[in-house]
Amino acid sequence: MACESAFPAIMDEQALMGLNPNADACYRQRALAYFEQLKESQDGWEVCAEALAKGIYSDDHVKFFCFQVLEHQIKYRHVRLTGAQQQLIRETLMKWLQLQLMSRQPEKPFIKNKAAQVFALTFVMEYLTLWPKFFFDVLSLVGLNPHGLDIYLRTLMAIDAEVVDRDILHGPEETRRNTLIKDSMRETCIPALVESWYQILQTYQSSHSELTCQCLEVVGAYVSWIDLNLIANDRFVNLLLSHMSVEELREEACDCLFEIVNKGMDPVDKTKLVESLSQVLQSAGFFNVKQEEDVDFLAKFSRLMNGMGQALVLSWTKLTKTGDMKVAAETLQALEAKIPLMLQLLMHEDDDISANIVGFCYDYLHVLKQLPLLTDQQKSNIEAIMLAVMKKLTYDDEYNFENEGEDEAMFVEYRKQLKMLLDRLAQVSPELLLESVHRVFTSTMQSWQTARFMEVEVAIRLFYMLGEALPASHGAHFSGDAAKASTLQDMMRTLLSSGVSEYQHTSVTLEFFETVVRYDKFFIVEPQNIPVVLMAFLDHRGLRHSSPKVRSRVAYLFSRFIKTLHKHMNAYIEDILSRIQDLLALTPPENGFPALLSSDDQLFMFETAGVLIVNGESPADRKQVLMRSLLTPLMEAFRLLLAKLTQESDEERQTALADCLSHAVGFASRTSKAFSNKQTVKLCGCSEVYLDCLQTFLPALSCPVQRGMLRSAVRSFLHRMIICLEEEVLPFIPSASEHMLKDCEPKDLQEFIPLISQITAKFKSQVSPFLQQVFMPLVLAIFEVLSRPAEENDQTAALEKQMLRRSYFSFIQTIASSGMNEVMANQGAENVERVLFTIIQGAVDFPDPVAQKTCFIILSRLVELWGKHSSRGLCQTDNIDRFTTDGPEFIQFLQQEYLPSLHVSPEITQELCQVLQQPDTKVLKNYMKAFFQQAKL
Repeated sequence: MACESAFPAIMDEQALMGLNPNADACYRQRALAYFEQLKESQDGWEVCAEALAKGIYSDDHVKFFCFQVLEHQIKYRHVRLTGAQQQLIRETLMKWLQLQLMSRQPEKPFIKNKAAQVFALTFVMEYLTLWPKFFFDVLSLVGLNPHGLDIYLRTLMAIDAEVVDRDILHGPEETRRNTLIKDSMRETCIPALVESWYQILQTYQSSHSELTCQCLEVVGAYVSWIDLNLIANDRFVNLLLSHMSVEELREEACDCLFEIVNKGMDPVDKTKLVESLSQVLQSAGFFNVKQEEDVDFLAKFSRLMNGMGQALVLSWTKLTKTGDMKVAAETLQALEAKIPLMLQLLMHEDDDISANIVGFCYDYLHVLKQLPLLTDQQKSNIEAIMLAVMKKLTYDDEYNFENEGEDEAMFVEYRKQLKMLLDRLAQVSPELLLESVHRVFTSTMQSWQTARFMEVEVAIRLFYMLGEALPASHGAHFSGDAAKASTLQDMMRTLLSSGVSEYQHTSVTLEFFETVVRYDKFFIVEPQNIPVVLMAFLDHRGLRHSSPKVRSRVAYLFSRFIKTLHKHMNAYIEDILSRIQDLLALTPPENGFPALLSSDDQLFMFETAGVLIVNGESPADRKQVLMRSLLTPLMEAFRLLLAKLTQESDEERQTALADCLSHAVGFASRTSKAFSNKQTVKLCGCSEVYLDCLQTFLPALSCPVQRGMLRSAVRSFLHRMIICLEEEVLPFIPSASEHMLKDCEPKDLQEFIPLISQITAKFKSQVSPFLQQVFMPLVLAIFEVLSRPAEENDQTAALEKQMLRRSYFSFIQTIASSGMNEVMANQGAENVERVLFTIIQGAVDFPDPVAQKTCFIILSRLVELWGKHSSRGLCQTDNIDRFTTDGPEFIQFLQQEYLPSLHVSPEITQELCQVLQQPDTKVLKNYMKAFFQQAKL
């Protein structure tokens, strides 16, 4: 609450004690309350201003507190302050700054930063009107005093954040204000500011490196919008270059030069700037990268060279578009003169240095792609980039494959950048890339037994990356271009015949399988190679590898391999099923033995087994036997585990058992992914075994414990069976529904409704009697859950109810859309009216556009179905008539009551009613769209 009366002239000392981080809670609470009082009062903040101006307090927390109070006044109450109060703020800041000049001990950084924010806010509020001499006043006060200059430079960076920083979103008014501030600064004070920067850089480059670095940061920030000639001149650039030789300054000097180079300007001028800078840097020895040991500086230098290179590319692009070919050729020459340095940086062993030059390298390749003919030197450059990429893709010895951390994640990201380069190389010279990778790959595969793991891995990785880099028609790398197909086929044969799959390193093993699956179409062309790779998948190299990480990935890759090549697997089906039998076992929680595969991995294995059985050429009775032998162990285990669960009292054991039961259902469900429709299920003779699964799993719905997990699993299985078994699943639905509707939670209902909707949409009139029976129990269960009280701020509960309400309306829409009006109509007048009321309420009362749209669709459909007094029976029409008005009455209602209440003019009312009565709905839609657009205006 604002304190309107005059505030005490001294600060509340007891409240200030609460500012200490170690203070008691009661003191902290008092300090917080005091802060709020000072912020909202008309004059209470003035005691903080006085404390700052006179340096009354030495405690850092109190000083910070005072600046916070002042900041609030400037930010939120400035326009309400009197002229005298605004003057007081200006005087306070200058007096505080004066104190800093005399102080031997500088303030803590967090206080200086807060002070700089307050200075910047005051500047933004007052520069254009009350304080146009802001910078001149500050500069004349601080002179060359290092303490004062520190505040001055921090203030400049705070002003940059307020006025210039493009990452901060501003409204139109703020944007206009910021533009005016920059225009005014350019006209009045920028030359003086630049001169002050030069003096700071020159005066303190040897004695105060921190201050000099701050100043370099300011120059880099401001150069983007001030006159470049003030900075890009001999005296300033020479000073910056001299800083490049000072260890404490060189990184910041690099960043500053980068910002200068990055400034938007005319392409000819930009080329001249870059070239002059380049010559000076080269003369000073900075291009001798191999002699530089400071990797942090080299990373900054690489970024600078990247900026220079990209600037030249941009200039070349602009010049070629304008047709200035002579100057464009000179720019290209300047660009290509940087390539040797670019390659040195790209190949540097430090990945940060290499990563910082990738952008230039990428853009240079784009330039080459546009040239009609490449010179020998340009071809040589392409090859050099290619070799650099191949070298840099290689893992180092320190990479931790078992416990990947931040360093490993950074290398993975860096590899993605290199892949972009490889893709661009493929666009510029696909033949050269193919030839180079082929050469490296073949050479490495010949000596893989004696090569280090990273050399073997990168050779296979390069082969893998070719598949994405080289253009392929629908992935058909082994047809079309004979030379490419021949080379890739040769490499695949080498990969399989070399024995490299036996290499004892997980990275090589994984790369082998990834590549086999990447080029799975090869096996369609050369199916004789299938047995070799199948054995690799199935033995110690793949699914039985010592590394869980390898086994997990191979389970997924194996499923992809089988899906692609199932037509070529007939001779191997039963052998594969026999070899993976133990990997398909359900592992009960009391087993105690760690499974080779996780349950998620096993899902892929069951899907693979299903694909093999279903797509094989065996007769239906054999397929039935194979599918039953796959699913029977799951059913047997399920029955035993369910019996144990019902008798188990320990909650942890209950969860473990329910988890295992859910997996069993999930595995059975996953095998059905091999079927496309019911015809396939019947053709394979597998209907019976899936019906047996249903009978086995449904009793879990009545299990008194772990209901949520079990219901979810069985519900998912029912969804699949509706697709696979069609009407054969119908006898199971009533009983399943009855169990799933008992003791429902919002999530249970929300997940059950899509199942009922799926049944409704698929079987329509076939399930009408069942739906009529289950409709009101389901609706009442939904109403009961929606009516349960919930905490006001419980966002989770609110979202659950919103989603359930949407599901409910979606269910009603499905019934209406399926033309099954009798399902609702036969529920009795009171129930129908209740349901209709909820739909109208959903269309009007709830602020949920998704639900509202659904409700309007339902209402439209119901009016269409029930709104005619034909032979549909009185029950429907009596109910809908309570909520609808027939044509003439509706027009009369609009003309005489509704539209006048909205202050719609008689002319528009008449026009609207005429449009409503004509038969063309398209005309009505267009009119209503224009009507509402006009209404908004």
